Amino acid sequence: MRKKTIAVKVGNAVIGSGAPILVQSMTTTSPKDVDGSVKQIVELANAGCELARITVPTLADAEKLKEISEKVRSAGVKIPLSADIHFQPKAAFEALKWVEKVRINPGNFVVGKEKISESFAPFVQEAKKLGRAIRIGVNHGSLSDRILETYGNTPLGMVESALEYLSVCENEDFDQIIFSLKASRPKEMVEANRLMAERLEAGGHKPYPFHLGVTEAGEGEDGRIKSAVGIGALLVDGIGDTIRVSLTEDPVNEIPVAFALLQAAGLRKTKAEFISCPGCGRTLFELQSVTAEVKKRFSHLKHLSIAVMGCIVNGPGEMADADFGYVGAAAGKITLYEGKNPVRKNIPQSEALDALENLIKEKNRWNA
Repeated sequence: MRKKTIAVKVGNAVIGSGAPILVQSMTTTSPKDVDGSVKQIVELANAGCELARITVPTLADAEKLKEISEKVRSAGVKIPLSADIHFQPKAAFEALKWVEKVRINPGNFVVGKEKISESFAPFVQEAKKLGRAIRIGVNHGSLSDRILETYGNTPLGMVESALEYLSVCENEDFDQIIFSLKASRPKEMVEANRLMAERLEAGGHKPYPFHLGVTEAGEGEDGRIKSAVGIGALLVDGIGDTIRVSLTEDPVNEIPVAFALLQAAGLRKTKAEFISCPGCGRTLFELQSVTAEVKKRFSHLKHLSIAVMGCIVNGPGEMADADFGYVGAAAGKITLYEGKNPVRKNIPQSEALDALENLIKEKNRWNA
């Protein structure tokens, strides 16, 4: 069960309050490359990305957000845009004019505790006035010297850093806040987010939404596994309202991984699901080739889950909640299931794929 959180409106999207967990990514271009940034945002949106974040190193970069936003909207792309700010309060104020959400890093937004309210409160007031959202985004590797001296480079330090900035928001009666606490190691990332959720509840704060990600996860298999461990553990806890799978690759590659992760966690369904056993000495057909054939034939049925099981042992009892099942019944024979009920028994394997297609059509599930 997802934890209940308040709704944070980001442009035409809602994060939290039971809305589908939003998938986001980040451009790799400089905002000064306006056309390159627009091109990448359009590509991300076409891939299914639901929020695009743009790095804004300087005030001059922030000023380019106006043109980027205008060109993105003229291209028919409506996903919210977010600016990523470090070290530059002036850039953060400029970004508020042009994008729907601004991420600030408490570790380097300003120096000195006494300056937090002085610098951050006016920013919060401006966000409130313009109807923007703020992401308080803490990174394990960029805590302020003051926090490091008191708490060390720890999940507790990350939480304390976020809570300082939350206190300013609450003093300004501003609740359009999303938290993210990221680390390059899943263990620290998970611990920090769990602790933050506990502290919000124990402190009587509103249940704010969380953005999840393992920062600097890497590329290829490493990046995907780290992200699945960190993000997946928290999703199972019920924590998380928006996610990014950070990969050292074309950002478009992040999107299908994020949706696959959400589907594996049972939170969003965006493609056909295939359940198959690993095979063993009981398997009654060549499992890998048959599974590949089933996927090829039925992968367009995004609403369905289909199980391919090598024998009756791994059949109805272990097909979880599959809609249909293709199960080895004897040498060269297949039994088809609807749910856990056998509905076509001992079909010759050469006819089984056609029979499964006919069964799905008979049950009016082919075009659903």
